[in-house]
Amino acid sequence: MIHKHHKLAFATACIVLTVCVTTHTVQVDRAGKGPVKVFILAGQSNMEGQGVVDLDHEEYYNGGKGSLEHVMQDPAKARPYRHLKGDDGNWVVRGDVWLWYKTARSGVKKGGLTIGYTPYPGKHHFGPELQFGHVIGDHLDNQVLLIKTAWGGKSLYQDFRPPSSGGQVGPYYTKMLEEIREALANIKKHFPDYDGRGYEIAGFVWFQGWNDMINKAAVTEYQENLANLIEDVRKEFRVPNLPVVIGETGNCDNMPFRRAQAAVGQRAEFKGTVAFVETEEFRRPANESPNVGHGHHWYGNAESYFLIGNALGEAMKKLLEAGAGE
Repeated sequence: MIHKHHKLAFATACIVLTVCVTTHTVQVDRAGKGPVKVFILAGQSNMEGQGVVDLDHEEYYNGGKGSLEHVMQDPAKARPYRHLKGDDGNWVVRGDVWLWYKTARSGVKKGGLTIGYTPYPGKHHFGPELQFGHVIGDHLDNQVLLIKTAWGGKSLYQDFRPPSSGGQVGPYYTKMLEEIREALANIKKHFPDYDGRGYEIAGFVWFQGWNDMINKAAVTEYQENLANLIEDVRKEFRVPNLPVVIGETGNCDNMPFRRAQAAVGQRAEFKGTVAFVETEEFRRPANESPNVGHGHHWYGNAESYFLIGNALGEAMKKLLEAGAGE
């Protein structure tokens, strides 16, 4: 259900995050147990990762407001983020949570969870995977592998169109599956600490919608197309009740579209295995954000991407605790 009243959004989020995030000590060198739990993170540019960490040209990026470094230096906001850096001031790299992401610019990015797994060079950006990985890594004793498959400007209506929706299968649906299999075929090569005990596809996260939201026909079809995507991915990997988390496109004001997203999580056939996560409360004003002209990218605001990742992770954790996928 979509809620319109988010007056106390950040204050509430901070309270929740203090409980969920700061009660754990990140074990950077923990190897984790097998089998590897694999989570697929799919979508378009907001899943790619547009959250700003820090950038040299601060004048263009609003003096650093809303960047991750700026937020972490604010005593009123820093507490939920403190696990991201070690005592030495360097960014934490987790040894028990791995990430694989094939980018057009930089090729495959792989390694322990930290900042920088985005299409951009260097480590100046991050996406929902960062805090999602911390939440899931803290929850599971297993080694965790996050496979990110995301491309900017892609629709579910056409680009990701699943086979069950009829018509031409979307090229990025096919590409998504190919990249997942590529990562899984070479786990030991990509991650030397892999202990050879196999892997389990443990969850699927979908964070996408902008290109469908601006197309009336796509809005009309969105609920069915997303339901079909979930069923087709489950069939592909032979996990009938694969836990799925849907992130709302909460940075848009197209309420019919957002209701279509929410409706997927309410379908009877998905009860207990699919969760819908509202994200509107994580919107921050342009004048408090790094990239004031990119509302479609949550203005690059680090709080937005961190809180979205946390919410997606907490929703997945609840599905896992309830036995979804077993």
